[in-house]
Amino acid sequence: MEKINSYFLDTYALIEITKENKDYEKFKGSNNFTGLMNLFELHYIISRDFGPDKADKIIESLKKLLVSMKIEDIKDASRFRVKNVKKKFSYIDCLSYCAAMNRELKFVTGDKQFNDFEDVEFVK
Repeated sequence: MEKINSYFLDTYALIEITKENKDYEKFKGSNNFTGLMNLFELHYIISRDFGPDKADKIIESLKKLLVSMKIEDIKDASRFRVKNVKKKFSYIDCLSYCAAMNRELKFVTGDKQFNDFEDVEFVK
């Protein structure tokens, strides 16, 4: 995976891409990945706001982006959360960030808590 053109999209990024936010257009032609829990979170938000049928359709179109989580991702995410407890990251955010780092992917988010972290593409 080439780091420059390969990204791990967190739920925030997935939502903005789904909403066709112009600031996220550059990721449409990229080599993108995401995690199962990010798709779960996205499905919940779309189901809540637009209904389960739309959520099902969007999730189906994104399932090809899934990466499998490994035990190392879990261990790293736990350590990351402990180390950054004051930032109050969610479990999903910690797991996603660490999965991205372990795969040498840029982590794409609009979550301001990640603004100063290594290999984060912060897009608001």
